[in-house]
Amino acid sequence: MSIKSQLAKPFADYIYKGIQRSMYSAVADQDKILQDLIRKGGGTKFGKDHHLDQVVDHQSYIQAIPVRDYEQIKGYVQEIKEGKSNILWPGKPIYLAKTSGTTSGAKYIPITKDSIPNHINTARNALLTYIATTGNSSFVSGNMIFLSGSPTLDRIGGIPTGRLSGIVNHHIPGYLKRNQLPSFETNCIEDWETKLDKIVEETIHRNMTLISGIPPWMQMYFDRLIERKGKKVGEIFPELSVLVHGGVNFTPYKSKLMDSIGKKVDTIETFPASEGFFAFQDTRDEEGLLLNTNSGIFFEFIPSSEIFNENPTRLSLKDVKLGENYALIINNNAGLWGYNIGDTVKFVSLNPYRIIVSGRIKHYISAFGEHVIGEEVEFSMMKAATEFNAKIVEFTVAPFVSQHEGKSYHEWFVEFEETPTDLNAFAEAVDQHMRRKNIYYDDLIKGNILQKLIIRPLKKNAFIDYMRSEGKLGGQNKVPRLSNDRKLAEQLEKLIQIH
Repeated sequence: MSIKSQLAKPFADYIYKGIQRSMYSAVADQDKILQDLIRKGGGTKFGKDHHLDQVVDHQSYIQAIPVRDYEQIKGYVQEIKEGKSNILWPGKPIYLAKTSGTTSGAKYIPITKDSIPNHINTARNALLTYIATTGNSSFVSGNMIFLSGSPTLDRIGGIPTGRLSGIVNHHIPGYLKRNQLPSFETNCIEDWETKLDKIVEETIHRNMTLISGIPPWMQMYFDRLIERKGKKVGEIFPELSVLVHGGVNFTPYKSKLMDSIGKKVDTIETFPASEGFFAFQDTRDEEGLLLNTNSGIFFEFIPSSEIFNENPTRLSLKDVKLGENYALIINNNAGLWGYNIGDTVKFVSLNPYRIIVSGRIKHYISAFGEHVIGEEVEFSMMKAATEFNAKIVEFTVAPFVSQHEGKSYHEWFVEFEETPTDLNAFAEAVDQHMRRKNIYYDDLIKGNILQKLIIRPLKKNAFIDYMRSEGKLGGQNKVPRLSNDRKLAEQLEKLIQIH
């Protein structure tokens, strides 16, 4: 064991003890964070506009600060982009994180001197918690991939601006940076496939021990390695022991990734976003991710059935319940106030507070009143895949609304690594699991409003080809699991496998 690996253990134990203390002071920490936010935000333009100086507790905060999304803070962000100070948070942000928008193109999320530790320290804490709870520190001596967007930053209003992962790349601590791959130059390559080929070249003969990225990217990387060497990834990198992942549910990708590696490796799940680093896996034994309750973010939770109400119920941490589906609302020291990040979560533990990410608010199907969410389709697909020994590369679901004869249905576009021998029986199993998960869907089938779902097998690399055609291949771009319209489905229809 190297000196670096030996030194990592006592440091990990020290940090983990602090994390354990925070697990059991979560409600008090959240109250303190809210008071700090109110105090510091009162003198900003936003604070004056919303009379933050008159807010004393969470109830009065709810009265003063409405829930909003990016569209509703865009005016404040525009002033920041023009170089103005004290708009959403005291002073100016130290960065603007550029991320994909929905209706307004790119979004620019402020990162302040106060909020940058949330991003950097939480990523560190996820790794150190893993070391403290498993005893495995050997990976710190090998090479690690922290795949990022380009670390080259532009300036808007004098503020360095770029992808969050590119910004974070500038803050990787020195003791990890020496082991980091790919090179800075390769990370600066914008074209994804050129970049991926270069990453393979730089890493294929190195001792890779940890790989971090979103699962679809990791699979593309593994496929290229296997294509080049004709071996499993675990043979190419015999000391690979950890995958760090986030951004999408890992379950649909896990089987194929592990098959590509050819051996079992540990995984660390994280829940980061440009708006904040919200949670990370802290245990091998329990489900869920530990909510980051002492890191400059005050969390609120809206029952998902109320998210589009004019005055939805807004719960603080102490009032949440197990198993409820909540829209996640954040208030943080980057100047995001009552901000709806678009994700839904469920608590799987209240002592400590652990969550699972159950879906995206905008990613659902309710063309017929069924309100199907991502968690339900992923569960149903993966349960059937296990029963039929099928391997799934990627899938997405859209409604088909019949305009003529025949009933409407849900259409599942699936790229299989291994197709089930009886596709009709497989589709029946998926449908049965869906009916058990979602009573509204079950009622629509029983009432002959909908016919059973239909599965459309897609050609090999169909989703890669689709993402390439949209200019969204690689990085943090993800295929939506669900759509409430046919835009994606119409593109995938061209890629259906013809028998």
